[in-house]
Amino acid sequence: MLLRQIIGYSTRVNSYYTKFVFLESIVINSIAMVVKAYKTHKITKKDKDILSILDKYLPKIEENSVVIVTSKIVAICEGRIIPVSEGNKDELVEQESEYFLPKEDNKYNISLTIKNNLLIPTAGIDESNADKHYVLWPIDPQKTANEIRSHLKKKNNVKNLGVIITDSKTTPLRWGVTGAGIAHSGFSAINDMIGKPDIFGKPLKVTKVNVMDALSSAAGVIMGEASEQTPLSVITDIPFVEFQDRNPNEEELAMLHIDIDTDLYSTILKAVPWKKGKAGK
Repeated sequence: MLLRQIIGYSTRVNSYYTKFVFLESIVINSIAMVVKAYKTHKITKKDKDILSILDKYLPKIEENSVVIVTSKIVAICEGRIIPVSEGNKDELVEQESEYFLPKEDNKYNISLTIKNNLLIPTAGIDESNADKHYVLWPIDPQKTANEIRSHLKKKNNVKNLGVIITDSKTTPLRWGVTGAGIAHSGFSAINDMIGKPDIFGKPLKVTKVNVMDALSSAAGVIMGEASEQTPLSVITDIPFVEFQDRNPNEEELAMLHIDIDTDLYSTILKAVPWKKGKAGK
């Protein structure tokens, strides 16, 4: 869009032509990923159908786009909410986590948990933008991501379309939250760079790019965390995304996970007395 606007303007105003040709060359030699967020009404317990929300607020989806949907609005539509006055958050954390550390173990009084191989606070249970409810994770986010992709593909008559269901997470030794994917469909979540040369020809030995989380984080900045009311976004101009005209298979989903015993941070993760949550296998 920027390139088209620059060229169009330069043809009308000759005095700016040289300046805009220079800018044009910069755009051509750059990758300009575009992330757009979309505002909705306030999603509450009255909402029951996530697909109708997508149909109402998303624009026409073009080929080679990735649609981002926050896990919170999916969960609310599924009824995965409990009034704060009726629920015990500590009990819910134990119920929803695979492993957890009691909130008393840190100065912030927040339980650190492992859920779906993601290190997150409180098993993803959240009270923000929830109208006095605890919002849990969707019951089966992968199934929902697949269903959303199928629906949007048919509605928009496209072949290559990705979907990510996201949540926010913290990062050890860093302030602030970033986005992370809890389910994806329609593209390869991992770009394997092992064996590919760097700019000096040295083969990469261990590098894999987590495309799902990278896109989730980019979208999270735009969608926001407070009163923005923009739980949907669409990402375009992403030539690095390897689209797949299908749902991810079990092998591909497993590739996203690292066993705690072989993780780079294994020494740290295994040094604390994790308690087993009820969601653990």
